[in-house]
Amino acid sequence: MSGARLGVVVNPTAGHGRGARRGHQLVEALERRGHEVRDLTGATPEAALGRARQAVVDGLDALVVVGGDGMVHLGVNVVAGTDLPLGVVAAGSGNDIARAGDLPLHDVSASVAALERGLEHGGRQVDAVRTGPPGYEATRWFLAVLSAGFDAAVNARANTYVRPRGTARYVRAVLDELVRFRPYGYRVTLDGEVWEQRSTLVSVANTSSFGGGMRIAPDATWDDGLLDVVIAGPLSRTGLIGLFPRVFPGTHVRHPACTVVRARSVLLEPSHAGPLPPVAYADGERVGPLPLLAEVVPSAVRLLA
Repeated sequence: MSGARLGVVVNPTAGHGRGARRGHQLVEALERRGHEVRDLTGATPEAALGRARQAVVDGLDALVVVGGDGMVHLGVNVVAGTDLPLGVVAAGSGNDIARAGDLPLHDVSASVAALERGLEHGGRQVDAVRTGPPGYEATRWFLAVLSAGFDAAVNARANTYVRPRGTARYVRAVLDELVRFRPYGYRVTLDGEVWEQRSTLVSVANTSSFGGGMRIAPDATWDDGLLDVVIAGPLSRTGLIGLFPRVFPGTHVRHPACTVVRARSVLLEPSHAGPLPPVAYADGERVGPLPLLAEVVPSAVRLLA
């Protein structure tokens, strides 16, 4: 295929240093294949985001991110709602979004082939989710899962750990968070229908997994125009310990305390029914405190997959 103009953003710390190596290998491989490559990596995620947005204005055929779900999150917030395709070279610890797209993991040669096939055939349109405080114009986009319960508290704690890697890091965070856990108070509005009570876990899922393969919403797909909202009612610490291992294979959704509801829009608010919920995370990245409105936008991202 003829050479394309590609902007590349690398997370050098992804996968405990693998991101930098994969990024260097990728740029060399793409240039050997005749593509024009513009390195948009910044000293901070904010700097990289600014450089990527300017490069889009200047003209690109695709934006390619190298790293884990956090880098995909950055890329989505550049390309969502535009015609610019997004390429993903998975080099992180979790890589849940790459798994959702059946993309190669930690394999630069296979990733280059996947990128070129996507460029040649147009890629795959997938849903993305727009979120932010209700009534505010400023929004964020995410592709995978927004966590707003115990799962969000675990995410925040896991982000403070250097080791262990992948899912084991989340297991460690779960054990540490259990010490202070009490079910939170929520008011949840799903396509206009209101539900209010104390809950343990609230996840808004566009894809099936988070945390390196934990199947929080096993039936969620990102091309059906719907969100899978997973809610676990008030559980004791003992009950939560019993539920948590079932998240790995996705069988927790059959637990009597769990409910899965599909909706196009979800408003999450704190309630006096229980303690204040933790700060929400999406694609493993901090989004902010409740209230938050999440709305699915069909085919908002063209993925090179």
